[in-house]
Amino acid sequence: MTVLAARPTVRAAQRRAAAAPRWALRVVSLAAALGAWQLLTAANVRLWVRFDRFPGPAEVAEEFGRQLRHGQFYADVTQSLVRILTGFALAAVAGIALGILVGRSRWASDLLQPLFEVVRPIPAIALVPVAILLFPANEQGIVFITFAAAFFPVLVSTRHAVRALPTAWEDAVRTLGGGRARVLLGVVLPGVLPGVFGGLSVGMGVAWICVISAEMISGDFGVGYRTWQAYTIVDYPGVLVGMITIGVLGWLTSGAVELAGRWTTRWLPRREGSDR
Repeated sequence: MTVLAARPTVRAAQRRAAAAPRWALRVVSLAAALGAWQLLTAANVRLWVRFDRFPGPAEVAEEFGRQLRHGQFYADVTQSLVRILTGFALAAVAGIALGILVGRSRWASDLLQPLFEVVRPIPAIALVPVAILLFPANEQGIVFITFAAAFFPVLVSTRHAVRALPTAWEDAVRTLGGGRARVLLGVVLPGVLPGVFGGLSVGMGVAWICVISAEMISGDFGVGYRTWQAYTIVDYPGVLVGMITIGVLGWLTSGAVELAGRWTTRWLPRREGSDR
């Protein structure tokens, strides 16, 4: 018993020891990118691209510090997060539900899938005029665009995951007396989770692209609006602060989706060293 109890502890220590070099490599990668950026801007390099007017890391850091001292920065971040999380949550619920329905029901597939396939190629940002016509407030329109951006990746990944389930799993449950609800809760939902979270991860990235674009076009607040405003007044350090903020927020939200997926599907076998 003592040996068996010690094995998880040893494995955890081995994973931590293996993770240290990986994190060090990531830090070195970021430091190298910052160093190259500083050298190119300090030397006013002009080759195929021009760094002579490009702000350096020091200027951007100074602008970042200035914005962090003002409440407007936090208000914009909060507004963008509310928009992205609201639209993404609605898209996740609708995409998973309709993906399962279309994947399991022939009549639902015949009825809904042609409509989805016609609308899906339309870029979500192209729906800005439609959102302006349909919704009385900009806020509702931006949430709608975010929803449309995230909905189709979730729908398609869920539909494919449902259709890829082995029929033997459902047959086994039905043989043991399980009904439709038991098949749905015991077979379909657990079986499609890996595919669903793949779609959610893609949907989150696409949603960020579209919410920022929508804020630039028709927003009054938000990180995208503030970044575009900085560009119109030729505040290039402010533009880069906005870009970095968008990147960090996208990384954090996508990471949260991935962590939720790993926790929800923790029963799946993992390859050694696959943890981040």
